[in-house]
Amino acid sequence: MKDKVFGVLQRVGRSFMLPIALLPVAGLLLGIGSSFTNPTTLETYGLVNIIKEGGLLYTILDIMSKTGSVVFDNLALLFAIGVAIGMAKREKEVAALSGAIAYLVMNMAISALITAKGGIEAMAENSTTSALGITTLQMGVFGGIIVGLGVAALHNRFYRIKLPQVLSFFGGTRFVPIISSIVYLVVGVIMFYVWPVVQFGISKLGNLVLASGYAGTWIYGIIERALIPFGLHHVFYMPFWQTEIGGAAIIDGVTVTGAQNIFFAELASKSTQEFSVSATRFMSGKFPFMIFGLPAAAFAIYKAARPEKRKIAGG
Repeated sequence: MKDKVFGVLQRVGRSFMLPIALLPVAGLLLGIGSSFTNPTTLETYGLVNIIKEGGLLYTILDIMSKTGSVVFDNLALLFAIGVAIGMAKREKEVAALSGAIAYLVMNMAISALITAKGGIEAMAENSTTSALGITTLQMGVFGGIIVGLGVAALHNRFYRIKLPQVLSFFGGTRFVPIISSIVYLVVGVIMFYVWPVVQFGISKLGNLVLASGYAGTWIYGIIERALIPFGLHHVFYMPFWQTEIGGAAIIDGVTVTGAQNIFFAELASKSTQEFSVSATRFMSGKFPFMIFGLPAAAFAIYKAARPEKRKIAGG
């Protein structure tokens, strides 16, 4: 039983890697583009006369910033698709389409209920957001993960289903997006009533983590490193990076949750003069290992290999 649970958690962690793999490239585009279109940066480094708003260089950097930002703005959808692909056993392209459809249906169901209950004004402060132009609850990547895992389960259960002859056209893989839409319409209705309670709990946990200071950061780092040999570290750090457990901030009038999201939102904002320490503490200390430790380990493997095997090891 324990091995089965471990195996499932490892599969979940690996499924996170597909959308996560996008983030370094998106982060570079956003970081370079936003940094050199930020008035504070331009003034600090004396680049005001070189990079001017409306100029060719500024426009290129602004394009880089916006194309990087769009990935972070739609992470929940990317997780819905990526997790569905990662957890599906076969016909992964069908799981991807079903994940996207289910995500849209769930959020549109929530949006309809928000309107029916009196609109945004009747909801709790900072509890709503806009996802792909749909007014919905502030669920962050949790919403995408809920969709991805659920759609993958439906996909693995129904992608080979055989329907009666009169309905045979809708059988097999065609049935998966249909059943996903129906199920996540219901899930959307349920989440409208359940998520505010969950969000309140997450917010309280986030305040507790925030109050823990450097001791909390140290414990977080220890646990995250300790889980690497088991392949479970992605499951652990994801809530800190992508949900309110890692903090919440209002940036340019928009509520942003999750340490990584806060950092990149501040990076993209023209009004940012300094970054939030409470958010970036969940990412500090790790990158020196990734930047220098991994190449060093790879070089050590290469040097330790027998001379006739070094060409293979170098690959």
